[in-house]
Amino acid sequence: MTITAAIVLLAMIWFAVLFMVLPWRTRTQGEAGEVVPGTPSSAPVEAGLKRKLRVTTLIAVAVWVPACAVIVSGAISVRDIDIFNRMGPPAATPADGRGG
Repeated sequence: MTITAAIVLLAMIWFAVLFMVLPWRTRTQGEAGEVVPGTPSSAPVEAGLKRKLRVTTLIAVAVWVPACAVIVSGAISVRDIDIFNRMGPPAATPADGRGG
């Protein structure tokens, strides 16, 4: 896995986790009874964005590290998830004695 691939994987996991964390502990203006004129009652009173970003980062890193470990170790490869067998058989290399 290249550095770029690791960063892209982290970004994808981070944004997926962010969208899951955003609704946590969100109190709307309608629930608080303090609707600001010109805003919908479903708008949050306090977003608490700093805390949510920290929680998102911690969860994303906790998911990313094992994902990278599995990818780097080769425990699961792309061929393992090729359920339609579109990749074909692995290429023969001179090291395995099957020609080349």
